[in-house]
Amino acid sequence: MREQERRRLDAAGRERMRSPGRPPAGRREERQRFWAAIAGGLPSEDAAVVAGVSPAVGTRWFRQAGGMPPITRGALSGRYLSLAEREEIAILRARGCGVREIARRAGRSASTISRELRRNAATRGGCLEYRATTAQWHADRRARRPKAAKLAVNEPLRRYVEERLSGAVRRPGGACVEGPSVRWIGRRHGRRADRRWATAWSPEQIANRLRADFPDDDSMRISHEAIYQALYVQGRGALRRELTACLRTGRALRVPRARARGRGKSFVSPEIMISQRPAEAADRAVPGHWEGDLIIGLNSSAIGTLVERTTRFTMLLHLPPMEGHGGPRKKNGPALAGHGAEAVRDAIAASITTLPGQLRRSLTWDQGAEMAGHAQLRIDTGLEIYFCDPHSPWQRGSNENTNGLLRQYFPKGTGLARHSAGDLAAVAAALNGRPRKTLGWKTPAEALDELLRSCQQGGAARAGSPEAGRPA
Repeated sequence: MREQERRRLDAAGRERMRSPGRPPAGRREERQRFWAAIAGGLPSEDAAVVAGVSPAVGTRWFRQAGGMPPITRGALSGRYLSLAEREEIAILRARGCGVREIARRAGRSASTISRELRRNAATRGGCLEYRATTAQWHADRRARRPKAAKLAVNEPLRRYVEERLSGAVRRPGGACVEGPSVRWIGRRHGRRADRRWATAWSPEQIANRLRADFPDDDSMRISHEAIYQALYVQGRGALRRELTACLRTGRALRVPRARARGRGKSFVSPEIMISQRPAEAADRAVPGHWEGDLIIGLNSSAIGTLVERTTRFTMLLHLPPMEGHGGPRKKNGPALAGHGAEAVRDAIAASITTLPGQLRRSLTWDQGAEMAGHAQLRIDTGLEIYFCDPHSPWQRGSNENTNGLLRQYFPKGTGLARHSAGDLAAVAAALNGRPRKTLGWKTPAEALDELLRSCQQGGAARAGSPEAGRPA
């Protein structure tokens, strides 16, 4: 090594360092924009586009961080040099500008520039060479404040947490029960798949139980958030990532709160929620307000149900499977099971339009995807469509009660596609012919017949009134 280079290294205060390798993808500012977009509810691919990096990089950032932001989203203090300032310093240094000239142009003190050129220069080649990306890497590496996770240094606490998370399920006699053999695949379990059997305490249960089990030992304390971070953040050296399979959700990655809030159906807006339904529908005083739902059977077969709130009159929708059902599924193809949005829309329209307009006021449904075509249904039938709140079946009480009665004819776990439209009409007639206590022991068919006759008489009276023949 030349004597001049040696003196430069001595002035830098460190020996030759290995190369930092390929610069990390994305600057700090880009990572901050990425995690701000994630906090806003965007998926990782869209958040990457917002941050200005490729979707693959965004997906890698999200998975490596376990869905939790590894950096603060706040802006850096002005006392620290940014990457843009370091690029300006590198350009001026390459032009041969001195320390004081660089400091004057950058708006920094000369001591700051001198320290930056000495501490963050690259020394791999045996001499001090200032490059902005390398200087930023050195600064980020030096700014880390490595703090060992509490679960990594406290062995009894870690054993306690792991035992409550993944401990064996035991019989009353104490013998272990293995349960299904489930291999960890690095992602959440699939639908209708076996899951690992464990004691499966939640982090909140573990954190609060510690106070009861160790009331006098302050070292046996940890928050539930620290347990979640130990599970989801890689490299903390505390809990294995596969223990996430013991959580109730089984998620391998943490889901941002804003993304979970935004999972509602895109076709449901506040204007068509049940809270906007007229008060006359709630008290059942005015007929013509309906409730609807699907009952599902074997092999995704289904039957649609419509119940009028005032008379409890029931109409059943025949939803036969389409041609090709049971074969290979086509991506983004039609719903071949027979209860897709178009099939349900057409079936409702064909049934409800047989009634007079006075009995077609509104329809209340849950937020199932089969009602994605509600806008066209409103145009075709004149029905006002309203949707229940999520997980609120009691808001369609009459319909839920009727679905329970229908299970006498269509038990759960049986195929519903084998029943013809005639069979459904016969079952509907049987229900509509049963006397109901709530109707004064009239049948739904009799109650509806009275309404139809009153509608006809009212129409005839209006047609024969003196005002009917007057020009508008």
